[in-house]
Amino acid sequence: MNMKAHISILRLRFMLLLQYKVAALAGIATQFMFGFVKIMVLEAFYMGTVEPQPMSLEQAIGYIWIGQAMLGMLPWDGDREIQALIRSGNVAYELCRPLDLYNHWYARAIAMRVAPTLLRAVPLFLVALFFVPHRYALQIPTVTGFVAWILATIGALLLGCAITNLMTISMLWTISGEGIYRLLPAMVTVLSGMIVPLPLFPDWSQGFLGLLPFAGLVDTPARFFTGQLSPTHIWAFLARQLIWTAILIIGGRKLLARGLGRLVVQGG
Repeated sequence: MNMKAHISILRLRFMLLLQYKVAALAGIATQFMFGFVKIMVLEAFYMGTVEPQPMSLEQAIGYIWIGQAMLGMLPWDGDREIQALIRSGNVAYELCRPLDLYNHWYARAIAMRVAPTLLRAVPLFLVALFFVPHRYALQIPTVTGFVAWILATIGALLLGCAITNLMTISMLWTISGEGIYRLLPAMVTVLSGMIVPLPLFPDWSQGFLGLLPFAGLVDTPARFFTGQLSPTHIWAFLARQLIWTAILIIGGRKLLARGLGRLVVQGG
């Protein structure tokens, strides 16, 4: 019964978020522009060096386009509506639901990440594939590479939603939550590969970056799509994403239980 309820919440939330088509159009234009800027910077870098790089320019271009298309899936922030409920004290109504509260918030997070991404990613993919100069175009992957990318993207979604829930739960411990809203997005953008593809970071940092959960958000799916990673490695990388997801979910559940145990709502 609870599973059906969570699926219904996800579906209804998903349909609601799909209505924001004007915001999606603005996002497509912005992400397309930033994608072009990043690609031109990378092209200048590749033209200005004679040192061999861990990925080709074509792979780097595809990496950038994948990152721009999947931007909406990144855990930039928590659930604003739930955070408003926590600030006002109306979160008490959430506690009255006959549902697992963490799963309820996790279902909302999935809808919040998937709906805007679908609205923006499909048009951006089409433009990057067919309507840009050939040297800046997104290259179509192999069938096995595409399947590996789909699996890695699902892993990235689950991981991103676990981080999103942590941000939402953190509101139980703070007054405004602005601290984590400033810190975490900066960490996500740099350490996930959104700014610079992670393979282009110095060699001494590769082991450290690979151990962090953030690489599973952008770097892993993008490298499978572009062929920089062989599809035969998908299970090892997917396992890493799922292990981090499990760790963050377990930690989030414990933090939520502790936060609710000390929660005081004004008026009773």
